Amino acid sequence: MLTIPEGYSVADLHLHTSVSDGMAETAEVLRYVQECTSLNVIAITDHDTIEGGLRARDLAARLGYRFEVIVGAEITTRRGHLLGLFLERDVPPLQPLAHTLQAIHEQGGLAVAPHPMSWLTFSLGQRSIERVLAAQEHGVYLDALEVVNASVAGRLVQGKITRLNRQRYGLAEVGSSDGHFLPHIGTGCTLFPGHTAEDLRQSLLRRQTQAVQNDAQQRQPIGVGTLLQQQFRSLIVLPSRSLRRPLRERIRGR
Repeated sequence: MLTIPEGYSVADLHLHTSVSDGMAETAEVLRYVQECTSLNVIAITDHDTIEGGLRARDLAARLGYRFEVIVGAEITTRRGHLLGLFLERDVPPLQPLAHTLQAIHEQGGLAVAPHPMSWLTFSLGQRSIERVLAAQEHGVYLDALEVVNASVAGRLVQGKITRLNRQRYGLAEVGSSDGHFLPHIGTGCTLFPGHTAEDLRQSLLRRQTQAVQNDAQQRQPIGVGTLLQQQFRSLIVLPSRSLRRPLRERIRGR
């Protein structure tokens, strides 16, 4: 059973819906969180769009769910993926890392490096992270590292990134499921003092969060057919959709 310190709450800050390459609709994700987890806060972080997060926040409020939704996105930078949390506007993908960090912070968001240094997915490497930490430019900084990512990509480097962060970087620590399937939601968690999304924001800024693997909610096996379907969405459908989006926006602007 997950041990939660007195006065603390639980968040999963890296979830995907069918708006990008997740396998569940927004309403299904919210229903699962409500009925099958004890999460107090979640972040919807679809690839390169806040559409899923906006939908989820509005629907959760309308249905009176007990948890709060943070609007976010997993943004593709030229150096790797970057989580933007507490967003209200899309951040353009495929920009230099420094530009993306500035764009997140200019709208009051927080920047988190997901599955850092993982070679199984497009991640910020050690050099990129350390360049950011050494930068003196306004807005070019990381707020947190995802030291617990319950996916295979994250587990492979968990020990290394935790050690580096505690010995050298000193950033706030985040735990997440990186859930693309309903049964994976909540398998990685962030513990924080307080109860609300705003409490979580302040905890990240004060570096008071704890990243944990939720052994009480084991990451259940997913069938081969479903895995292949998700990979098709991730590797074929999502990139083609991302390429079409700027074209549509350019046409609208004429």
